Amino acid sequence: MTDRTVADVIVDRLSAWGVNRVFGYSGDGINGFMGALRRAEGRVEFVQARHEETAAFMAVGHAKYTGGVGVVTSTQGPGAVHLLNGLYDAKLDSVPVVAIVGQQSRTVLGSAYMQEIDLTSLFKDVAAQFVQQVSAPEQVPMVLDRAFRTAKATSSPCVVIVPHDLQSAPAPELPQEHGIVVTAPSWSTAAASPREEDLDAAAALLNSAERVALLVGQGARHAAKEVVAVAEKLGAGIATSLLGKPYVDETLPFAVGTMGHLGTTASAHLLGHCDALLIVGSNDPWTEFYPPPGAARAVQIDIDERKIGNRYPVEVGLAGDAAAALEALGARLETRPRGAWRSDVEAEVSRWRLLAADRAAVPARPINPERVVRELNGRLPADALVSIDVGSCVYWYARQLVLPPGVPAHLSGTLASMGCSIPYGIAAKLAHPERPLVALAGDGAMQMAGIAELVTVAHRWRQWADPRFVVCVFNNRELTEVTWEQRESEGEPRFAASQELPDFPFAGYADLLGLTGIRVEDPELLGDAWERALAADRPVVIDVLTDPEIPLLPPFPAGREKAETMRKGLAAEVDGGRASALLDTYLGHEERPRV
Repeated sequence: MTDRTVADVIVDRLSAWGVNRVFGYSGDGINGFMGALRRAEGRVEFVQARHEETAAFMAVGHAKYTGGVGVVTSTQGPGAVHLLNGLYDAKLDSVPVVAIVGQQSRTVLGSAYMQEIDLTSLFKDVAAQFVQQVSAPEQVPMVLDRAFRTAKATSSPCVVIVPHDLQSAPAPELPQEHGIVVTAPSWSTAAASPREEDLDAAAALLNSAERVALLVGQGARHAAKEVVAVAEKLGAGIATSLLGKPYVDETLPFAVGTMGHLGTTASAHLLGHCDALLIVGSNDPWTEFYPPPGAARAVQIDIDERKIGNRYPVEVGLAGDAAAALEALGARLETRPRGAWRSDVEAEVSRWRLLAADRAAVPARPINPERVVRELNGRLPADALVSIDVGSCVYWYARQLVLPPGVPAHLSGTLASMGCSIPYGIAAKLAHPERPLVALAGDGAMQMAGIAELVTVAHRWRQWADPRFVVCVFNNRELTEVTWEQRESEGEPRFAASQELPDFPFAGYADLLGLTGIRVEDPELLGDAWERALAADRPVVIDVLTDPEIPLLPPFPAGREKAETMRKGLAAEVDGGRASALLDTYLGHEERPRV
């Protein structure tokens, strides 16, 4: 006989799948698994978060920064419920995560027992590809193998529910007999290549076009070289989705930046005037910023054939790996001489760069948030990791930060959940402790989740080879994006009871934790603050007092219409005059003639 338990089998199987880190929070429903993790110290590390939601965000961050599968665990009942937000982040951003969730003992299920929830029903949407409650020890290896294979094959979260009593049951033997399924912890990706006839059709379409645009998403993460080669052949401009931003070198003269509501004027021009659109690994939902349907013929490349035609009427779909598809497509494309379209795109890129500089220089009270991010350009280390929270800081990241080639930057792109940046950053730092991390977060996101997870940073930073973990907080005492959305979408004035935030001393709190806090109230001190933080011997919180009245104006032509709705909301505000004047300043910059 052996003293090994089912929980030990779970840990062994995780190790066989290459898992070296599990994020989570303990509780009685998962105690058997916790005991096995203790016994496996040195093989599989347990990372305690301050809350199950942020533990799930850490698992998502681990998957995004490593390319592997993130693993999170929680107890039953409230712990399981708390996982949902992070798991939905994984689902909507197409990230492989496996959650191992405790449950009450099998003998009491159905009795309305304490913390008893129908977990299979709870997770059936978020883990639509695979959710399974284990009912016998012999089932455990097979269910875990299926969960990992499904998570990897579908780039989605999968959930394994393990009742409390089962975790401590004796480790099973797996005889070859009816009713026993023996599996192996192995998986291999399909060699997905588009069909020859589809490649021929796509090349014919693109070769016949005069004004080609590329829209590049996270599916092109391993195809940066191939994207540029195709754009060069076609004389095309390249726009990115928010999730695709890190995978295109934005210093290229024909890289127009991010598309959509938080995008650039150059991207709006590219997508608004092209006659052909090549979508590469993107499922960006900002459909109103795509070319008008019928204005451009479209080709789409995606590893998931279910996403082809999901956002735009596509004539030719290329189901396959982005790099392989682009290489095969490029061999069929005609090299065209530099033409008027490329010159037009590059002129719009130059115009956008001037506009971005003008916007960052607009005087504010006390500091323009666009300038905060712009000052990071040229100072961000070439080996940095970047995490971004949700809120107005995403706009400034998308528009002002030029990422050095190869620097990963991640956020909750599709679920758009506040509170992700610090958990993401912790996961990134645990995976790459030798690299510096920069997190951009609003004060709302910090108050929601970031403040608590700074405790985790303070607990762990001495274990990191490079101690730099720089958190820049845009502190404007406001839920700024919500305020501007209310003005823009509803024509409503700011509602202070809803949008106003209590002041919090972020820099002072960092000092209390044994970190370094830097408070910035003068824009001329921003550069020095970034340099001090990036040279520090410990994590740093830069608490920047920023102006909530800097407008979140979409790129034209949508921006012109939205500005009018914003004016209605501002006109109803007692103190809306200054924000209205700033909006006029931005509109004046936007309408400046091309140079």
